[in-house]
Amino acid sequence: MKPQHLLPALLLLAAPAWAEDTAALCAEAEERYVELFGQPSSAVEDADVVLMYKYTFCPAELTVKPGTTVRWVNVDKRTSHSVLLKDGSEPESDRLFPEETVDLTFLIPGPQDYLCGPHWETQNMIGMITVEP
Repeated sequence: MKPQHLLPALLLLAAPAWAEDTAALCAEAEERYVELFGQPSSAVEDADVVLMYKYTFCPAELTVKPGTTVRWVNVDKRTSHSVLLKDGSEPESDRLFPEETVDLTFLIPGPQDYLCGPHWETQNMIGMITVEP
């Protein structure tokens, strides 16, 4: 293999391990949600759920229809998090301590980046909601 093609090939080999780590972490977050609330997050009927766990949003990317409410739920055991829309259209949420939630309803089509105020720089805790037209 030519040297200029080596880096992309290495990145492709590394990607599945990263994806598996995230998938395992999000599966653990879901187990914690069930432990706390007695049902899977998919059983929530009035919102799409994003779990906050070990400095990760699960899922990190979510696609919804206009008018959908997204509920962030902190399923960590000790750490607080927040939700801050990167475009500044909403104020940063209060700190969410374990088992606390915050809801936002998305009306305008397009991508909406968000982050955890205290952890986006040090832990890369960022996510995206995409509202389909």
